[in-house]
Amino acid sequence: MTITIGVHSSNPSLYHLYHLSRLGLAREELAPLGESVVFHPYTDGVRTGELLSRGVIDFGGTGSTPPVTAQAAGHDIVYTAVSAPRPEHGALLVPEDSPVRTVADLKGTTVHLAIGSWQTHLIAKALDDAGLSYADDITAVRGGDDSEELLRTGAIAAWVAQGDRLAAARRTGGLRTLIRTGDVITDRSVFFTRRDLAESRPEIVEALTRALRRADDWAAAHPRRAAEIAAADLGGSADDWETALRALPWRIEPVTDAFIAEQQEAADIFHRIGFIERPVTVAQALAGAGADRAA
Repeated sequence: MTITIGVHSSNPSLYHLYHLSRLGLAREELAPLGESVVFHPYTDGVRTGELLSRGVIDFGGTGSTPPVTAQAAGHDIVYTAVSAPRPEHGALLVPEDSPVRTVADLKGTTVHLAIGSWQTHLIAKALDDAGLSYADDITAVRGGDDSEELLRTGAIAAWVAQGDRLAAARRTGGLRTLIRTGDVITDRSVFFTRRDLAESRPEIVEALTRALRRADDWAAAHPRRAAEIAAADLGGSADDWETALRALPWRIEPVTDAFIAEQQEAADIFHRIGFIERPVTVAQALAGAGADRAA
């Protein structure tokens, strides 16, 4: 059997596991089980649940939002592991001289973010905590290469930045952090697979989790080299990538009740604002969750 690992640049652990595949990290873990491994690169992490359901990939990882939307779409996923919290992974930025001083001040404004990613969780929960609605009180627009420029020229009120782009924006100056990600959500990387694989071959899931931990250990020990790989592949400067990568915890943890509660809170907010069409019971995305899980 060949295990296909989905990889995209927004998940740091999987991204570096992919680029370290020449070192055999995943292959060495799976070979004793009689399995081989290949990688399937793609660009949009929001599609991970769909790709799992279609059998295009067997294992994937994203931020906190895509597994919730995958469940809402009827994809039968199972959580396998999570990263430690990433409090410095991203931030909601506003111009230094902006009249927006609190989340409540965002009412009636336009905010750029990666819609469908963990950034939706961040903004939706921050607004919810402030008594506002993501659906009704802001205009959420998918961010792009021009988001920083639009923010600096006043065309938009706020922008969620992450990774090297956040590091670069802060280095340039003139912007202020309105929300630090860790002040609102834990912002974990989340790893998941199909139920059939999770329940019939748990040893494969365990092997893949060990491979992720080894990739994380390498990135933590070699932040400059990891930054150079990302800059050469994705653009940006190695210095900004190094700043971003040093802010990550590089630690994989088990799925806990506390994590499930965090995801359930997000799912409830998403349903209340209409971001997902039906309610989701997050605990059904656990191995052995039972026959009442979403179909």
